[in-house]
Amino acid sequence: MKFIVTGGAGFIGSALVRNLVLEQGAEVVVVDKMTYAANRANITPAEATGGCRLIVEDICNQAAMQEIVARETPQQILHLAAESHVDRSISGPRDFIETNVIGTYSMLEAARAYWASLQGEAKDTFRFLHVSTDEVYGSLGDDGLFRETTPYDPSSPYSASKAASDHLAHAWHRTYGLPVVVSNCSNNYGPYHFPEKLIPLVILNALEGKPLPVYGTGANVRDWLYVDDHARALSLIATTGRVGQTYNVGGRNERTNLQVVEAICDTLDALRPTAMPRRDLITFVADRPGHDQRYAIDATKLETELGWQAQETFETGLRKTVSWYLDNPDWWQPLRKSVYSGERLGLEAAVKA
Repeated sequence: MKFIVTGGAGFIGSALVRNLVLEQGAEVVVVDKMTYAANRANITPAEATGGCRLIVEDICNQAAMQEIVARETPQQILHLAAESHVDRSISGPRDFIETNVIGTYSMLEAARAYWASLQGEAKDTFRFLHVSTDEVYGSLGDDGLFRETTPYDPSSPYSASKAASDHLAHAWHRTYGLPVVVSNCSNNYGPYHFPEKLIPLVILNALEGKPLPVYGTGANVRDWLYVDDHARALSLIATTGRVGQTYNVGGRNERTNLQVVEAICDTLDALRPTAMPRRDLITFVADRPGHDQRYAIDATKLETELGWQAQETFETGLRKTVSWYLDNPDWWQPLRKSVYSGERLGLEAAVKA
């Protein structure tokens, strides 16, 4: 099969590209603006096979998207391109509205024009997968799980922009008949993760003996999903999911943020011991504005209807992740030096005209 994957040089997108090309032998065209969080090295293994090509373009350029989709004639479009860091959305929300909302509109329209030109089996089997987040559902209390029927209640500019894009995707299916499927996932972690996010940030700070920032008391809870498990789920949803449906993807690995940081410290201490326990580096800092208390995904629909199961526990996935960062300093050291050195983001919003 031939796929277009938007955002395919980013963290989750590149995991999906590697899965499609290296494990399934598919042909993939990556469309990526190559912003700070994208990295050509993420897809180098796939490009080396000849089964992956990169087109550098902004998804907000609707004319370019329409031309690319028409020229490349994909059987499916897997839309992952997005601004995704909550802290950055607090201090600079405009980029999130433009990429996540306008960009999704642009892709939906490009897909609709292309789909309308198809006939027969090609039209019947075409799919548009819109990849989203559990953050659109807002915050849970101590009990309960996010299900596909959970009402949307976004808290941050990031989650609000993703909620808007989810609604657009569903509307394009209901209004125009575009064969759309939507997925909402819990927090991802794993190799090639840009080091602004919690797990890679803590790993690299701990390696360098820097403070390990924990927001508030560290009691906020997230459900953690190993990125390769997510990539397998997305491939399955795109090819076998029911049109017009939403599928939640979660690892069933709830942990408080403090537990995550402590687990990273303990794993690093086991793999690369130092004289001082790395837990001594933990530093509690002011909480993030609008910080949701708890996320937890119910993936029963995906598990029962499509037969997906996560292969990694949090412990096995974390050990693989820490080991990858230990083994790949050539990937992350340039990012720490020239792109993002670990400074706190999202402390206050900048007001722009």
